[in-house]
Amino acid sequence: MVGLIDCDNFFCSCERVFRPDLARTPIVVLSNNDGCVVARSKEVKAMGIKDCLPYYRLREEYPDSGIVAFSSNYTLYGDMSARVMAVLRESVPEVMQYSIDEAFLDLRGMEHTDLKKWGEELCRKVRKSTGMPVSLGIASSRTLAKLASRFAKKYPAYNKCCLIGNEEQREKALKLSPVGEVWGIGRRMTRTLEYFGIKTAYDFSQRPRGWIRANFHVTGERTWAELRGEDIIEIDGMHAVEKKTILTSRSFPGMLTDIEDVRSHIANYAARCALKLRRQNSVCAMVTVFIQSNHFRDDLEQYDGSASHSFMTATNAGCEIVGMALGLLDTIFHEGIRYKRAGVMVAGISPADTLQPDLFTFDPDRWKKNRKISESVDWINRTLGADTVILASQQYREKETDGKNIKFVNAIRHALRSPDYTTRLGAFTVS
Repeated sequence: MVGLIDCDNFFCSCERVFRPDLARTPIVVLSNNDGCVVARSKEVKAMGIKDCLPYYRLREEYPDSGIVAFSSNYTLYGDMSARVMAVLRESVPEVMQYSIDEAFLDLRGMEHTDLKKWGEELCRKVRKSTGMPVSLGIASSRTLAKLASRFAKKYPAYNKCCLIGNEEQREKALKLSPVGEVWGIGRRMTRTLEYFGIKTAYDFSQRPRGWIRANFHVTGERTWAELRGEDIIEIDGMHAVEKKTILTSRSFPGMLTDIEDVRSHIANYAARCALKLRRQNSVCAMVTVFIQSNHFRDDLEQYDGSASHSFMTATNAGCEIVGMALGLLDTIFHEGIRYKRAGVMVAGISPADTLQPDLFTFDPDRWKKNRKISESVDWINRTLGADTVILASQQYREKETDGKNIKFVNAIRHALRSPDYTTRLGAFTVS
């Protein structure tokens, strides 16, 4: 059996742990630079407020709603996630964290345990130990466990744990689940399935395997098999799953017209992409840069620009990726445009251990030097704090109160950010 544990309204719940006075208050968490709503408490969802609503519209359209808004605080969220995972590892043989607020649980060896009762107790333990409400779904495959966790979250009668333990329960769950809510079925596939008259997960599971494979290939067949109770991908194998593209993109705190200001942001986005590559021991073969004007300002000139470059030899060196990203920016930047957003994406990702050098351009001495520099910089920043050592192009011209150049993390607007309760003693005040 496989379990999927999911933190309920994770970002909002993290804020409430240290603000019990907001237990029943509608809460939203905003994106970087306080741009739009990225997380909503159940009270906000009940108001009909949609995800990704711009914050300025939220204030205009719901002025007396009593909604409390928070800027994103990923330091707090990351630490709360680590605490939840630590509690799970004390109770489960194997835990595979899937996202910041979800984890798959390998329940092999627990066949003779009352899993429903055990799951309810595990959810209570996580809540008591961390303050975080969680829901648990248990089934014979990961996709079914995902569906079960959704039922556990939606219906209080499950007492935070839903077990799909037999054929009758499986069929009932599939019949109650719209096909578009199935993990692994995207919007495009949903439209195609609805064209064929497939409305529910049960309808999908009843189609012949050959028909599924012919129309939706191996990915669709895998989802079909998992809905029928087959555990296709072992949890152990999921540790090897790597991202195939990495994107770092944010809106600017204001609108920028100077290329030097934009360059600092692009350099930091590219450096973040390179760091993520190294963390998953990967290299990329291509980098793409894009910049955009403010699409919400019809009175301003609109512009979308992008450019890409393919490396002859894949790389994860920050200096190479940042240097190429800045070169691409020079080719797409237009004077006179007021820019609001930019981003860097790396693609063509492959394992660093299987690097295939270009025969004519590969310089082994330079490659070894870049690797040693990257390893040293990563170690320093991991030991002494993020952005302790950065490239010169990552420096922002704006100064902080101590006269030092502002850091990337502080270049993002977060006027409504809560304190880092779990990582800074100074976050607490005594009255």
